[in-house]
Amino acid sequence: MILEEINRLKRVRNAVVLAHNYQLPEVQDIADFVGDSLELALKAQEVDADVVVMAGVRFMAEMVALLNPDKTVLHPSPDAGCPLADFLSKSVIEEYRREHPGAPLVVYVNSPLEAKALADYVVTSSSAVKVISKLDSDTILFGPDKNLADFVAEKTQKNVIPVPVSGHCPVHEFLISRYYVEKALREHPGYELVVHPETPRDVRRLANFVGSTSQMLRYIQETQADKILVGTEEGLVYRARKLAPGKDIVPVNPIAVCANMKKITPYNILKSLDRLEPRVTLDRALASRALEVVERSLELVKGR
Repeated sequence: MILEEINRLKRVRNAVVLAHNYQLPEVQDIADFVGDSLELALKAQEVDADVVVMAGVRFMAEMVALLNPDKTVLHPSPDAGCPLADFLSKSVIEEYRREHPGAPLVVYVNSPLEAKALADYVVTSSSAVKVISKLDSDTILFGPDKNLADFVAEKTQKNVIPVPVSGHCPVHEFLISRYYVEKALREHPGYELVVHPETPRDVRRLANFVGSTSQMLRYIQETQADKILVGTEEGLVYRARKLAPGKDIVPVNPIAVCANMKKITPYNILKSLDRLEPRVTLDRALASRALEVVERSLELVKGR
């Protein structure tokens, strides 16, 4: 009944539903497109839709609105925030800028709009190494994830300073820790391990592959291995099993759940489409500055 009504309202509203890879299975099944945050924001630009429902956390809804100013963007659960993004504030950025004058500031897409507006570049977990390797500076300020900063430093051999030093995703830091990974490897001998770069260094060193959610999904489909442990938020496993149905795909830790991601439900998607709210509105000045930074960053990613 809910699915039928959602489909009816999508036709009436000329709407599409986007869902992040960590969303509930029933939300992923409702979605027109499933992917990572930037992938979905760019996909929204391609579709002929007047309304876009973003099933994800707040910074993802902001990104969709930023890149699609001519569309009505709905976020069914505005209280679905991101603890990682919350580490990066204007005051933190100003402090590190003062301490490291001249060093470019690169911010992760998992950050508030204000942080993006204050940055020199915005990256995803898949583009961070490429963008930072191209910058004409050996010292880089990078926020808010300390583990992704460490991953980029390893890959580029640059001095990548985490902004702030304590920034992390609680799911990757505590629920995909070395303890859980080693336990999973003992219980699943012979399985390949794929992990997200937001995991700590001692976890990444145990992995067969480290990459973003989209990169992990691609690896899982292409690897010859048919038994795989997935070290990230457990929602990715559902997506991976659909894309690689012949493989045995197991979460490193089945309780590695982002509670904020799971706040989106079919029911609040239905309510959102029915009422055309809550709408995502952005501060115009911040959005203008952030869009310049994002577009400059995308050009750098596209370049050779």
